Amino acid sequence: MKSLVIAEKPSVARDIARVLKCGRQINGAIEGGAYIVTWGLGHLVELADPEAYDPKYKEWRMEDLPMMPEPFKLEVIRQTTKQYQAVKAQIHRKDVGEIIIATDAGREGELVARLILKKAGSQKPLKRLWISSVTDKAIREGFANLKDGRDYENLYDAAMCRAEADWLVGINATRALTCKYNAQLSCGRVQTPTLAMIAKREEEIRRFVPQPYYGIQAKCASPALTLTWQDGETKSFRSFDRARMERMLKALQGTAAGNGAAGGSGAAAGNGTAGGSGAAAGNGAAGGAGAAGGASAAGGTGAAGRTGVVAEIKRTPKKTQSPLLYDLTELQRDANKRFNYSAKETLNIMQRLYENHKVLTYPRTDSRYLSADIVPTLKERLKACGVGPYKLAAGRLVARPLPEKLFFVDNSKVSDHHAIIPTEQFVQLDHMTVDERRIYDLVVRRFLAVLYPPYEYEQTNLTVKAGGERFVAHGNIVRSQGWKAAYEDGYDGDEEEDEEEDQEVKGQRLPDLKTGDVLSRLTFVLTEGKTKPPAHFNEATLLSAMENPAAYMESGDKEMARTLGETGGLGTVATRADIIEKLFSSFLLEKRGKDILLTSKAKQLLELVPEDLKKPELTADWEMKLSKISKGALKRAVFMSDIRSYSRELIGQIKSGGGQFRHDNLTNTKCPVCGKKMLLVRGKNSEMLVCQDRECGHRETISRTSNARCPVCHKKMELKGKGDGQVFVCKCGYKEKLKAFQERRKKEGAGVTKRDVAKYLNQQSKETEEPLNDALARMLAGIKLDQ
Repeated sequence: MKSLVIAEKPSVARDIARVLKCGRQINGAIEGGAYIVTWGLGHLVELADPEAYDPKYKEWRMEDLPMMPEPFKLEVIRQTTKQYQAVKAQIHRKDVGEIIIATDAGREGELVARLILKKAGSQKPLKRLWISSVTDKAIREGFANLKDGRDYENLYDAAMCRAEADWLVGINATRALTCKYNAQLSCGRVQTPTLAMIAKREEEIRRFVPQPYYGIQAKCASPALTLTWQDGETKSFRSFDRARMERMLKALQGTAAGNGAAGGSGAAAGNGTAGGSGAAAGNGAAGGAGAAGGASAAGGTGAAGRTGVVAEIKRTPKKTQSPLLYDLTELQRDANKRFNYSAKETLNIMQRLYENHKVLTYPRTDSRYLSADIVPTLKERLKACGVGPYKLAAGRLVARPLPEKLFFVDNSKVSDHHAIIPTEQFVQLDHMTVDERRIYDLVVRRFLAVLYPPYEYEQTNLTVKAGGERFVAHGNIVRSQGWKAAYEDGYDGDEEEDEEEDQEVKGQRLPDLKTGDVLSRLTFVLTEGKTKPPAHFNEATLLSAMENPAAYMESGDKEMARTLGETGGLGTVATRADIIEKLFSSFLLEKRGKDILLTSKAKQLLELVPEDLKKPELTADWEMKLSKISKGALKRAVFMSDIRSYSRELIGQIKSGGGQFRHDNLTNTKCPVCGKKMLLVRGKNSEMLVCQDRECGHRETISRTSNARCPVCHKKMELKGKGDGQVFVCKCGYKEKLKAFQERRKKEGAGVTKRDVAKYLNQQSKETEEPLNDALARMLAGIKLDQ
């Protein structure tokens, strides 16, 4: 008898087949002497749409809600029917004695295989392959240690509960909102709280009132040194009391220099706080220090200057460990900050590095630690990635023994998968695209960094007393580069900094001074700034908020907050990128530069949706229960009974709700298909006209951000118009017809041919024709609304 191996994707199936010595190609599978390897295309089977239960559900009507299937039906995804039939044929072969599930090791991967097996009606024994990378070595070891499929029944139950709960709540609530308000309004337990978080941030920005604040800088010409005033009691580097700072400045300026070695600490000392009032010279508006931005001079200086005394020099040896290894969310954040990649782009690049190049481990992980069993493989991984720019840094590590205690190894902090690290696969950098090289570089340098010793430096804090006031400066002397040696140009990550203190003061090189030294001819200036509101979300910060949404919880429930932290917050590492993309494609979010903002549609949706669906607590509650199900501590039937009751309650709230939805993006352009007026919508990188009639569904792209660079300012240009009339337009005012652009690029010999441009335009056309949201498009296919 043979074993049938079901992989999640064709690329992984090919790798497994090669290791298992399966070489004969058959329909949708690869066969060998002892194994047959087949594959999905991601999901092949999903929960059935409402109309599969009753034809009446094709039409969206409020009186049919809520829909409560019991039991749920499964249906084959139309686009993958051919592969499903091939897999089913292999499952029911008489010479197949057992099934080996080799889909991604996790809750959703388990669901992919189990739905196929359930739909196909398989009753054959199950085994489970559970691996974190798809190198030949990992596959061989995994097959040598196959798990009993029965060990994962609870994980499967949890996955089914999550899918069915999302169906009951998401589809019922979406239909109810759409029918009641005569507009396409989708909602769900993850996407709606995400919108609510963005709304809360926008409200904070709208309500923010800037506050002016003030500080004082002291400058010494010889030795060159800049100091900043620090409040002796609060230790703050700024004050919101302008009058106080003006009095202080006047006192500092008004006492003549030359008060002896004490630096004027006699008669002038009392003038620091009790000096005369009146405006100091030149107190005009200027940028300030700290969170509001850089400092700039706002005050005058004394004619002669004054002296100060070095009161204290404190030198403290310090060590810092490397940042932890990457999980997917941290990698997506860094890639967005450094390369402006979207979360989805980073995941796609990682997937290629994992599946095709096989040089990185499983991407969809929420752990930043390694388990102890990986430690013996570290040297082999170092040898594999020690090529090109990493040869020197990796070579040093290979030549020395590993530390006895590794701070990034902790079994208790690894669930399904460990952190993202290089595999033992030999690396060929010249086979990677620019994007792949960038992501690979991030992961490899972080991997090298954690294996290096701590970064060591001596922190010097200099305190100078002048006029009874305290002025400080800080500087660091590097003692050992440590883990920073893994970064060629120095590590530019997010290090903790005192946001109040002037960066000019913090970043300077301190002169060689000792306690009691006198600094002569000090000059003083008043600095002024304004506090800034919180920044708008970008993809990096939105990912952080989704991962840690506890700050947006209204209940203050500590157990729920802890659960959200332990389970990864809103969505999972595998789904957050898709959720953000869905919010853009549903025209609920738009981008302005890097900033993410709500559209009018999203703001109205949040006014109409039930309160529960806007709170992270709903996900916390579900995840707490799903975790119990996966551990066998809660029965699936109990959870689903609660979800059905909740769905009925939710639909009741929507039916009885007030409010109305208004299309404020209606244009005078008529749909060429049905003649109704079209809506102007802004997507992530484009503007479109979409017919208001959902049954019609016609849409046109009128503007799209391209990869073509402006020859004047070198920023990305927008491509506007249709057909031969398309024009590239830049924000700087530059315009160029498509034909002229093609000719210019041809003359420049930049490697952009007519074929390249045609390929780009065809892709653009294809994207325009494809559904914005496949799942939602299918749900909305049969809707009929009065216009």
